[in-house]
Amino acid sequence: MTDSVLEVKQLTKHYGDLVAVNSISFDVHRQEVFGILGPNGAGKTTTLEMIETLRPIDSGTVILDGLDVKKQAQEVKRRIGVQLQASSFFDKLSLKELLALFGEMYDRQVDPLALLDEVELRDKARSYVAALSGGQKQRFSIAAALVNNPVILFLDEPTTGLDPQARRHLWGVIRRIRTEGKTIVITTHYMDEAEELCDRVAIMDRGNIIAYAPPHELIRKLIDKGFTKERVERLANLEDVFLDMTGHTLRDE
Repeated sequence: MTDSVLEVKQLTKHYGDLVAVNSISFDVHRQEVFGILGPNGAGKTTTLEMIETLRPIDSGTVILDGLDVKKQAQEVKRRIGVQLQASSFFDKLSLKELLALFGEMYDRQVDPLALLDEVELRDKARSYVAALSGGQKQRFSIAAALVNNPVILFLDEPTTGLDPQARRHLWGVIRRIRTEGKTIVITTHYMDEAEELCDRVAIMDRGNIIAYAPPHELIRKLIDKGFTKERVERLANLEDVFLDMTGHTLRDE
C-alpha cells in the first residue's frame, strides 16, 4: 500500500486577506484511512471542498487517481463519494428507491439491497429517511456515497451526535468498507476515533498542516519530549462503563 491515490501540493485558498488554507501538501495511499484533524476554523472543510471540486482552488495542485482536479472536475466527481455532516434526500422515496435513483444519475445499474447490506440497513429498505434514527441516517448517507463505486470516499465528521453504540458500530462499517478496497478520508473532532481508525493523520491549525504522521508515531514523539499526564490514565473510562452497562447493541428503533 505505497501508491498514492490522492496527491495535494501547495494547496492554497484565500478569502480576502484571510488565508484559509496555506500552501499545504500531503498524499493519501490507496486503501488507507486518512484523517484530517483540527479545531474549528483550521481549514479542514475548505481543504476537502477544494479536493471534492466543490470550491475553486486558488493555487496549488490536486491529483486524484491520476486526474487533475482543476482541469478534470467532472471526471473527478465520478470517482469520489462524499458523505456530508448533514444531507437532504427526497422525503417521498424509500431508501431502496433513493439508491436506485442515485444510480441512474451516474448511469449505473446498482443493487440497492447490496448497498444497504454494506451499511447494515437492508431491513429498512422500504423506509423513508425521515423515519431513520441518527445513526441510520449517517449509515444511509454512506450507502448513497458508495453508489458510484468511488475510488475514494470522503466522510465529514460521520459520528457527530451519535450515541456510543451507534458510534462504535459506524467504526465497524468504515473498517469493513476499507477492507473491501476503498480509500477513506475522514474528518473528526474525536481524537480517540482518529487513533482507532486512521493509518495516518494530518493535523491542521490556522490553515497550516502542523503534524503529518501515523497516530502512534505522533503519540510516541510527544512522550519522548517528556510529556506526562496530570492524571494517571485509567484502564477504563466512563464510555466503557456506559457500554458495559447498556450493551453494545444498536438501538435504532
